Amino acid sequence: MADDDAPSATPDADGGDGLDYAGRAADALGFSRWWQIVAAAGMMAAVSPYQYVWSSIEQPLAERLDIALPALGAVFSFYVVFQSLSQFPAGKWRDSRGPGALTFLAALLAGGGYIGLAYATSLWQLYLLYSLGAIGVGIVYTVAVNTAVKWFPDRTGLTTGVGTMAFAAGSALVVPYVRANATVAAYGDVLRNIGIGILVVTLVGSFLLRDPPKGWLDRVDDADGDDEGVAASIRGHNYSTREMLSTWQFWLLYAMFIAMASADLIVIANVVRFAENFGLAALIATLSATLLPVAAGVSRLILGEAIDRFSRKRVMAGSFLLAGAFRIGLVGAGEAGNGAVFVAFVLGAMFFSSPLYVYFPSLLADYYGAANSSGNYAVLYTAKVGGGVFAGTVTGYLVATAGWVPTFALGGGLAIAAGVAALLLRPPSGSGLVTDSAAAAE
Repeated sequence: MADDDAPSATPDADGGDGLDYAGRAADALGFSRWWQIVAAAGMMAAVSPYQYVWSSIEQPLAERLDIALPALGAVFSFYVVFQSLSQFPAGKWRDSRGPGALTFLAALLAGGGYIGLAYATSLWQLYLLYSLGAIGVGIVYTVAVNTAVKWFPDRTGLTTGVGTMAFAAGSALVVPYVRANATVAAYGDVLRNIGIGILVVTLVGSFLLRDPPKGWLDRVDDADGDDEGVAASIRGHNYSTREMLSTWQFWLLYAMFIAMASADLIVIANVVRFAENFGLAALIATLSATLLPVAAGVSRLILGEAIDRFSRKRVMAGSFLLAGAFRIGLVGAGEAGNGAVFVAFVLGAMFFSSPLYVYFPSLLADYYGAANSSGNYAVLYTAKVGGGVFAGTVTGYLVATAGWVPTFALGGGLAIAAGVAALLLRPPSGSGLVTDSAAAAE
């Protein structure tokens, strides 16, 4: 198959018209490859509080340490920076040496960081502990996402969705526990217990994960060499990171990632304070913070399956446009003081923006191949730094100078711009995935 949209799944996801992916994985592992996804998803759920519980813990932390809330905005920005930048060296290591030692280190950093928060007594300690924990989260993230890419070239969207769903929805069990103990006195125990859970689950995952052996999808013994039905990430050219950086498609994807990460993280990091700004009931803020990761997680599974079955870029474009529309609607619901509609629009906004963490690794593997997927996606993922700085430090400045309404509306505009840009995407001309006419058009 060669077209300008490069759908990746085979007609029979476990090997009908193309390779027998499931059978070959079972031969290599000795058991179903789905257990690798289970282990990766468990680790993602364990480390998710760093991102999705922050909006619920920042107020008690500020009160306990007598720190102004704007100063804590930088903690979340540091988290995003270190979580993002740690992925490139981790991804390069993983591509060449496997995931075991990396995930063991991640368990110590992520678990120890949260445990340390229980004993922090100053702002610099919060910065340090959250940043060290963020490195652990970054390692877990790149390992988990690329476990799906490496073992499931035929179902990248669905399996990436499972892992990233766990990262979003896993914290839904933690938010009510945190909110129910939202007192200065109780927070030490809350943070310590969450940290122990992160440590234990991630340590178990470090002993379970492994990478496919080289050549496990060698097609020399297949009945024919026909590429029809074979996943794009397998049949196309495997780009090195340097080769990838020389294509315009990568830089368009990078700009889109910054825009969508900004729009996504503005809501995640500020939904509680945004609800309170409009004078909405405390129950509305709690429901929004609790259901937000559920919507984000479910959407990654549903829309991850969609991009395996339909045009990747068209699903992405429609999703981002709707994400922007729901964010603008969220502002209107807050101004109207309608709590029920506010919660509904929070869910809609997150449902259509959160699958960005499914769309981008899947499309990147299609365009640039699976062999170097960890390192290549880690480079693209650094775009989240821009989103994190925007959602933390820049948003704090914009709120102080312009207010909440234009700040959240700007997030909606960024999502809409990314949706329009998605329609311009096509595989690189040297990938082997484009028709002659499409290549000439470039």
